[in-house]
Amino acid sequence: MQKASKIQTVFRSIDHYIEYSMIAVAFFLPLSLNGTTFFLLLGTALWLAKMLYYRKVLLRSSPFDKLIGIFVLLSFASVWVSPDKGFSFYNYSHLMGRYVLIYYLVVHNVHSLGQIKRMVMALLGATFLVNFYGYYQYIFGIDISAMEWVDDAQFPDLKIRVFSTLKNPNLLASFLVSMIAIAGGLGFYAPDKKVKTTLLFLVVSCSACLIITYSRGAWISLFAVFAAFGFWHNRKMFWLLLIVPLLILLAHNGVLERVISIANPTDTSSTLRIALWESTWSMISDHPLFGIGWGAYYLVYPNYDFFILNGTKIFHAHNMYLNIAAEIGIPAFCVFMLFLWGHANLALKLCKKSGNPYIVGLMLGAVAAIFGLVVSGLTDYTLFNIQMSMLFWFLNALIVQAWRLSPRHSGRVKELN
Repeated sequence: MQKASKIQTVFRSIDHYIEYSMIAVAFFLPLSLNGTTFFLLLGTALWLAKMLYYRKVLLRSSPFDKLIGIFVLLSFASVWVSPDKGFSFYNYSHLMGRYVLIYYLVVHNVHSLGQIKRMVMALLGATFLVNFYGYYQYIFGIDISAMEWVDDAQFPDLKIRVFSTLKNPNLLASFLVSMIAIAGGLGFYAPDKKVKTTLLFLVVSCSACLIITYSRGAWISLFAVFAAFGFWHNRKMFWLLLIVPLLILLAHNGVLERVISIANPTDTSSTLRIALWESTWSMISDHPLFGIGWGAYYLVYPNYDFFILNGTKIFHAHNMYLNIAAEIGIPAFCVFMLFLWGHANLALKLCKKSGNPYIVGLMLGAVAAIFGLVVSGLTDYTLFNIQMSMLFWFLNALIVQAWRLSPRHSGRVKELN
């Protein structure tokens, strides 16, 4: 009896440390890639130590294991058609390893709604810090004249675009849109007024910071988030879509100029994107099965540079769909889209069937965040960034665990000796 009690104590201690590691991963996701990686590896090591201690592999089946397995294998196959197999293999192992680890660390080690709440709270807490640093940059100034984020000839007055801890305005903007979606969804169903007020403040704070990123694609994505809330929560939310243009008209001229430039074909950024899309489509046509190789876009692009012709390094296609299909092939792209749709559909089912207000709010926010990504993917590829991709896999893992914790779909742990 004493030995059994000691084993249970060790088990609980390891579980607590794994949870602390997952909370730290959520907190550092937008703040530091190194910090996120450290705690991800720590949590994984503790998880493995727990299995070694019991001499068992504790596995939980999820609805998407087969899809993930196929995606991992097809992506690996693309490595062998890359012009630099060593680079693609190194890139694949480091990135895919992170994505699979963060997904399954959550899927296999979250056992309660309280754990989900603590991880989401850590992520939203970090978002306050991200906003604060963004405002700091705006107040004290950042000269972006040497950075290739804006057409100086078309926007001579635009000298500041904040990027906070994400190192690029478009990446920061994409993160903020996701957090507006999550905080907004939770805010709709929060039973406590203080919690509602805090989440509303976070939404307003993120929205203000989003404006000073001057990221046009993200502004459109924010419309998509509001539209998702209106369609799946309350049709009155559609009135918010009318508020945004009004705010833009009352805002600084730089904001209005950036919005108008969306339809301006002479804008360097827009022209470059169209050129990249044509080149990328040619890559897909020439390499439809396994693509050009994982992460090999910048290696192959010079062979398809029909427009720029100045030796500029281009790392991605500024279009999520074209970039994924080009690098890993059309079959892997289809699997990725099924993965994305499957998680969004699961979250929608929980929105309708779950009786827990927190789960409904979180799932609504997750669906809105995915919808925002779907829209932003038309003009950018923010999942090229490791932190944003890890956030994407992390949110999907939370969807699976919320589904598992719902009464009708509670999963059982598979123990393989």
